[in-house]
Amino acid sequence: MTDDTAVPDPGAAQHEAEPAAPMRWDGWGDPAKARSLPAALRALLPLKLGRIRTPAPAPAIDEVELSPSALEGAEGRALRGELAAIVGDDHVRTDREARIRHAGGRSTPDLLRRREPRQQAPDAVVSPETEAQVAAILRLAAEHGIAVVPFGGGTTVVGGVDPVAGGRPAVISLDLTRMRGLVALDELSGEATLLAGTTGPDAEAALAARGFELGHYPQSFRYATIGGFAATRSSGQSSAGYGRFDTMVTGLRVVTPSGELDLGRAPGSAAGPDLVQLFLGSEGALGVITAVRLRVHPLPAARLAEAWRFPDFASGAEALRRVAQLGGGQAVTGPTVIRLSDEAETAVSLAQHGRIGKALASGCSAVTLFEGEPEVAAERRARTAAVLEAAGGSRIGEQPALDWERGRFNAPYLRDALLDAGVFCETLETATTWANLAALKRAVTEAITAGLAEEGAKSLVLCHISHIYPTGASLYFTIVAGLGGDRLAAWERAKRRASDAIVDGGGTITHHHAIGRDHQPWLEREIGELGIRVLRAVKAELDPAGILNPGVLIADGAAGRHG
Repeated sequence: MTDDTAVPDPGAAQHEAEPAAPMRWDGWGDPAKARSLPAALRALLPLKLGRIRTPAPAPAIDEVELSPSALEGAEGRALRGELAAIVGDDHVRTDREARIRHAGGRSTPDLLRRREPRQQAPDAVVSPETEAQVAAILRLAAEHGIAVVPFGGGTTVVGGVDPVAGGRPAVISLDLTRMRGLVALDELSGEATLLAGTTGPDAEAALAARGFELGHYPQSFRYATIGGFAATRSSGQSSAGYGRFDTMVTGLRVVTPSGELDLGRAPGSAAGPDLVQLFLGSEGALGVITAVRLRVHPLPAARLAEAWRFPDFASGAEALRRVAQLGGGQAVTGPTVIRLSDEAETAVSLAQHGRIGKALASGCSAVTLFEGEPEVAAERRARTAAVLEAAGGSRIGEQPALDWERGRFNAPYLRDALLDAGVFCETLETATTWANLAALKRAVTEAITAGLAEEGAKSLVLCHISHIYPTGASLYFTIVAGLGGDRLAAWERAKRRASDAIVDGGGTITHHHAIGRDHQPWLEREIGELGIRVLRAVKAELDPAGILNPGVLIADGAAGRHG
């Protein structure tokens, strides 16, 4: 395949439209796809992290100790009966497996807790099929003072679906995955309405059957849901071309304990503040998103890939800045995907592919992908290439970019393999302006390294840019460390230090992972005390009993991290 060959869109293969296997209860994704560490990477880790101790085996799911469900006693059984009257008896589950599978998200701390013999879990998993059922459940929960945690794909990495009762007598996980499918497609306007429980692959398959695409591909794509994308203001790997998820949303339907909202009427409006934006990023704390109307586009006729090398991260970041500012906006003239790995991430990527000799080489790698009509994709690639070359970049062919694309959803499997081998691995992210990018990257890297060193651990901090804007970019950090002892407590202290560095250094506490419970202590420092009071006032109006996701987004005095 030559550099000028257009890559046809692979359709269902690209979108992985087949239903995903059930998520592994104590790890990421399909258990059949679990992987072991590449030999070269296994050899590299002790050189960077020192001696690694293999952890004790994790308990099997039937060995985990759970507190009895609050819906199993006499009073609880009555509540269970009322819930069953709404959704059907089969859709109110209090069995061990259902409760454990809804016991949290998929951050590294979440998975370390899944390896403990005693765990927190919701008292029941309730699965509505209609918006009317969601409304009835919220009315019943408010009447009984029961906490409700909306649950989509369970892929959050910031504590957003922890089964926290917040001092209330019980907590239920509101599983929205029965509410799935394409409701409507306006081909003339380029708008689609999807139910909130629709997964990324299901959404793309339904749209592709009609010749359209949403084009939102975060790393959680295989399991995350449309409602979850909206509730967390997700950003997919094609954001350079198609924008963040919140820019794709043109309307929402939301059910709150105080009533229902149908928001978004026109492509532009001056009818007061935009209430759609109020619920984007609200993480189920203000209401339950039940349907989302989205901007879609025809499936691209051609796709082009090209990889690049830069002498260092600074020159690569400067190249991405020039691309982002080309023509006044990247969505018009630039790539669909552009991603720059720093020196450390580039070296580890090489080691994963067995090229250990090159792993110590200097330089940074970047990948670019272009989509559209063949001549449009080619023009965008040529224009971007001219900018990258002028900034010091060197072409290294299309294959590394295609390799990255094929494996882009598989990184969490490698994280699980590292945990199994006793290596701690976690991520965090932020964003800032181009002028502040280098300083913030340096400050966060130093904070993480110093924080883990205080815990007696050597670490390797990797970083990449995968979302660019005319005024700035994201920074996504992957941390690999030889943590021993109480790894949860040690990481909490180290991450607190990193989060302080982010906020003190002028970055946002989160670019796309959301606030959840983990980032909530830093939200006030970003939006101010008055901003928090505004959110509290909105929540008091929409959720007067405070039953929705206690402790997420806004501090709940009764809601700890796990109880």
